[in-house]
Amino acid sequence: MRILVTGGVGFVGTNLVKKLLDKNYEVTVFDNYSTGFKKNEVKGAKYYDVDIRDGFKTWNKKFDVIFHLAALARIQPSIKNPTPALETNVVGTMNILEYARKNNTPVVYAGSSSYHHGLYGSPYAWSKYGGEELCKLYGEVYGLNSMICRFYNVYGPHHIRSGNYATVLGIFEEQYMNNLPLTITGDGNQRRDFTHVDDIVDGLIKCMNTIKNNNDKKYYGEIYELGRGENFSINEIANMFKTTTKYIPARPGEYETTLCDFTKAKKDLGWTPTKNVDDYIQNWLQNRRTEDV
Repeated sequence: MRILVTGGVGFVGTNLVKKLLDKNYEVTVFDNYSTGFKKNEVKGAKYYDVDIRDGFKTWNKKFDVIFHLAALARIQPSIKNPTPALETNVVGTMNILEYARKNNTPVVYAGSSSYHHGLYGSPYAWSKYGGEELCKLYGEVYGLNSMICRFYNVYGPHHIRSGNYATVLGIFEEQYMNNLPLTITGDGNQRRDFTHVDDIVDGLIKCMNTIKNNNDKKYYGEIYELGRGENFSINEIANMFKTTTKYIPARPGEYETTLCDFTKAKKDLGWTPTKNVDDYIQNWLQNRRTEDV
């Protein structure tokens, strides 16, 4: 099976590409390397420097499925500079769906749990929702099958540890390795549902298999929530590192609580998350101690 992964040198994309190659699929990756890294390229996949905002006027290869992960993530950068987020996440998604429509290729779209916390709280939240609505539009008007996977605070191998697009756990790991206090925004009581990237990848692949194995069904932007179903405060996460902390001012656009209900994903896809963030942190700390010996 021939598969296209957009954003395939990013955090989730890299892990997905590895798993697809393990299953002996033919994998092509589109990425403009704006937030992903050349070092994330995996032997066996074909990589192309493509900006999804520009469309694919010269590309004519057909795929059996498209995983559309390419996006400018994170709330704060989108508030500071909304144009790139809106262009990438909305116009870029439209270009992907138009390409898929012309080739009758089903799409698995990476949505965001930010949908539940105020669409007008940030350009990022609105833009990811805009992508969801485009998936539904292309289904209703053109009969294009697509599934939407809303992610909840993903962590794990290849997550970003520094810069504007770093994850919470990535930042904490970087600070820990540099003997710096862990920086906690606001009072640290905000709660997050942390989901391991392996579970996310499993959900994405289950979506692909469901679409491909049920050609007679209509999936017009079918939505699945992919999260652990358990949340922790940022204070609790920081305390798991057993090091010093420092509080910094709260940031605009952030929300108090995320908590996933994955009932539909379990029922329709047979998907259940298996990994826990506290186990991950303890294993990471143990590996750090081993490396320091």
